[in-house]
Amino acid sequence: MAERSTAAVDVADNSGDDPLTAKADKAAADGVAEAQDTADGSADNTDGERRTGGQPSRVTPELHSGHKLAKRYRLEECVTRLDGFSSWRAVDEKLRRAVGVHVLPANHPRARSVLAAARSSALLGDPRFVQVLDAVEENELVYVVHEWLPDATELTALLAAGPLEPHDAYQLVSQVSQAMAAAHREGLAHLRLTPGAVLRTSSGQWRIRGLAVNAALRGISAERPQRTDTEAIGALLYAALTQRWPYEDDAHGLSGLPKGVGLIAPDQVRAGVHRGLSEIAMRALANDGATASRQEPACTTPDELAKAVAAMPRIRPPEPEFPAPPDYQRTTYQQGTYGRPKPRPAATATQPTPMPPPPLQSRTGKALKWAVSALLIAALGLGSWQVADKLLDQPKAAEDPKPRQTTSTSGGGGQQKTRVPVPLKIQEAREYAPDGSPQNVNDVQKTYDNDSGSYWRTNYFLDGPELEPSIKQGVGIVYDLGADKDVSGVSIGLRYGGPHTTITLYAADSLSPSGSVDTMKKIASGQSSGTSLQVSTKEPVKSRYVLLWMTAMPYSAQDGYSGAGYKQAITDVKFTG
Repeated sequence: MAERSTAAVDVADNSGDDPLTAKADKAAADGVAEAQDTADGSADNTDGERRTGGQPSRVTPELHSGHKLAKRYRLEECVTRLDGFSSWRAVDEKLRRAVGVHVLPANHPRARSVLAAARSSALLGDPRFVQVLDAVEENELVYVVHEWLPDATELTALLAAGPLEPHDAYQLVSQVSQAMAAAHREGLAHLRLTPGAVLRTSSGQWRIRGLAVNAALRGISAERPQRTDTEAIGALLYAALTQRWPYEDDAHGLSGLPKGVGLIAPDQVRAGVHRGLSEIAMRALANDGATASRQEPACTTPDELAKAVAAMPRIRPPEPEFPAPPDYQRTTYQQGTYGRPKPRPAATATQPTPMPPPPLQSRTGKALKWAVSALLIAALGLGSWQVADKLLDQPKAAEDPKPRQTTSTSGGGGQQKTRVPVPLKIQEAREYAPDGSPQNVNDVQKTYDNDSGSYWRTNYFLDGPELEPSIKQGVGIVYDLGADKDVSGVSIGLRYGGPHTTITLYAADSLSPSGSVDTMKKIASGQSSGTSLQVSTKEPVKSRYVLLWMTAMPYSAQDGYSGAGYKQAITDVKFTG
C-alpha cells in the first residue's frame, strides 16, 4: 500500500474550465500545465484575467513528507504539485497545530509576486478569510504558511450532495460579498473564487481561502478585478441554487448549462428556487457591464452586490421539525377550564332533603364499630408475639458464621457474580507511530473530548483496506487511564463506513512505548463496516496504558480534509472496566 502523503501529483485537465477561463488561458505561456487544485479550488479563471510572469521554472524543490521548513513546519501530505510549486498539509511543531504550506523555488518567475501577495493578505487580518500566518524566503525556497481548517467543508463537496437550502445560499452570497467588498477596499482581489476556495465551517460561517495568493501562484491578473470577483460570486450563488455551473462547459464537478441556450435564470433551471436569490445571481453575472437580469441593474462590484443582498427581505432558516407527540388525555388546563370553578348542578327540588344520622350512630354502625375494635385487639396481640419471637432468635443469628448472600446461578449450576461495566476515564493520549511518520498528532484529544463532531484523522492510502506492512504496519493512539485498571472493552466512533475497519487493543508500558506492537500483550480485536466499533474482552486485562492499533480502513471519497483513498477518523473513544 502506498501512502498518498509521499506524492500527490495532480494531472493536467482543463476540461472543467468555463469559456471565460479558456479565453484567459490563450494568453498563458506555451507549455504551462493547468490542473485541478485540491487544496485551493479547481482551476477556473474569470472574464478579463490574464497570465503574467512568463513560463515558470520547472525545477521543483525536492521535498518529501517529513521535511521541515524553518525547523518548525513539518510537511505531512502533498495535495498539489503544479506550475513549479507545491502545496502541502503540514504541522507547526512549535504551536502544535495543522497548517497549509505553498512552496516554490526562490528563482521561480512568480516568487516575488507570491511573497508580496501573501504579506498583503496577512495585513488584512479579516477572520472571514483563511489567514496567512507566515511568508518567508530562505535556503533558495519561498514558502507561504496559512491556516488549515480540517473540519470545514468545501462548497464543491456540499454541492456534490445537492443544491443548498435558500437560507444557506443567502448566507453564502451575503458573507462572501461582504468579505470581498472589505478586501477590495484595501486593494486586494481574489481572482480565483471557485467552489473549492469557499469553505463552510461547522458553525455555519463561510470562509474564503487564497486571497491574492492563489492568483499570484498562477500568474493571474485582471483589468477589472472587482468585476471579476463579483461575477465569480454570482457563479457561486448560481451553482448553490441549481447545482449547475452557469456556463456551457462542465466545471468543478458540476454540469454546465445546455448548449446554445445561453444564460438562463436559476429559477428557470430548477423548480423551487428562491426568486429573490435567482435575481441576485443574474445581477452579478453581468458581462461587460450588461446585466443578465432585465429588471434590475447589474452589480459590478462586491460592494454593490452586498448592498443588493442586504436590501432584499431576509431569508430565515427553516423551522426545525419535531416528531408528532403521542396521544394523550387532555387535562382540565388544556380544555380551557384552568382557574374556573366547576359548574354546580341546578337544584331539582324545592323541599329540604332530610339529613342522615351520623355514620356510627345507627344500629349497623354500632355493630361495625365493635367488629373493628375486635380486629385491632387481635392484630396487636399477633404483632407482640412476632416481636418477641424475633428477639429470641437474635442469639442464634449471631452464632451463624456464614451470612446469607444473594448470587446469580450460571447454566452449569455454579454461582457467579454479575459484572457491571464501569466507565474508565481517559487522562491523556498520544499518537503511536513506531515508523516515525505520525498521522495527526495535534488532534489526538479530539477522540475523547465528548464532541462527536470532532475527529482524529489518518492520512489517506492508495491501497486497502488492509494496510501493507512493508509500507505501513498500522496507525494508532495510546491512552493513559491514570492508573492500572481492569480493561474489559472500548466503544469507538468512526467517521467513514464501509468494508472495513480493523482495530486491536494492546496493553502498553507507557504513553510512548519503546517496543513494537509484537512485544505488547494483546487485549482484544474487532472489525466493523459501520460508523461505530465495539471491542470487548473475554476476561478483563489490567493495564494503565492501552493502545488502539488500526490495521485496516475503508475507502472514502475526497472531502474537505483529504483526497479520495483508504482512510478513517476516530471520535468518542470510551473504555469500560
